[in-house]
Amino acid sequence: MSSIETTVPLPLEQTEAAVRDALSAQGFGVLTEIDVAATLKAKLGVERPPLKILGACNPQFAHQALTVDPSAALMLPCNVVLEPAAGGGTRVQVADPRQLMTDPALAPLAESAAAALTAALDSLGSAT
Repeated sequence: MSSIETTVPLPLEQTEAAVRDALSAQGFGVLTEIDVAATLKAKLGVERPPLKILGACNPQFAHQALTVDPSAALMLPCNVVLEPAAGGGTRVQVADPRQLMTDPALAPLAESAAAALTAALDSLGSAT
């Protein structure tokens, strides 16, 4: 799956705070938070490196998508994944909305959402 991604030279906790601020600046709020590592540890006794999924939603984009196609709810919220990067720091990934919204009627919205998410991730460079 194609993604919009960046690596931030900060630990996961600091990167998460910066990501939340960057998303907010682009009109997104974080609706859900899943600590995958903690969940797998609690449910399966499995140890794994940190992995966090933030469910981000821009109400304007969500409303527009649902107006065009109510089944767009299947793609909401946008998942933002944070995990340690191989060379240090934190890798941040977001599924590319242009890959998820393939209906031509949603193409302009997918472009706008991708641009906003890209801007959010690009701004993380100034968070270091």
